[in-house]
Amino acid sequence: MIDKKKVEQVVNEWLAKTDYFLVDLTVSADDRIVVVIDHAEGVWIEDCAELSRHIENQLSRDEEDYELEVGSAGLGQPFRVKQQYEIHIGKTVETQTLDGKKWQGTLVKVDDEAFTVLTTQKVKLEGAKRPKQMEVEMQFHYNEVAYTKYLIKLK
Repeated sequence: MIDKKKVEQVVNEWLAKTDYFLVDLTVSADDRIVVVIDHAEGVWIEDCAELSRHIENQLSRDEEDYELEVGSAGLGQPFRVKQQYEIHIGKTVETQTLDGKKWQGTLVKVDDEAFTVLTTQKVKLEGAKRPKQMEVEMQFHYNEVAYTKYLIKLK
């Protein structure tokens, strides 16, 4: 079986020369390697091909046969690493908490523990007869959410 740490080292060598970052890396029992990368400005197919060639040049098919797939995180897919949150600051996201509630708003802040989304909610002010639409900042800890993903809005 192919050593995942070896593959990760090879991938990190290539990433160190770019602005890309690693989102996910899996090596299955049947030696299927899947590498998922991302970039603030999107992922180019040419760069996926270059990373694939880099990995193939470092691993010997004579020693072990493997299947290799290199791709992007995908638009609209849930975020997996903090860097994905960071590159989406100022953009509309959808977050679902572990209790099943969904929130939509603008991602405004990201740190090591949590992230903040600016949402619009109906809030009943003291003395008011009806609730009023107001912008409210909501903070979510990463371990409290089922997923967060970029929301594609068509105009």
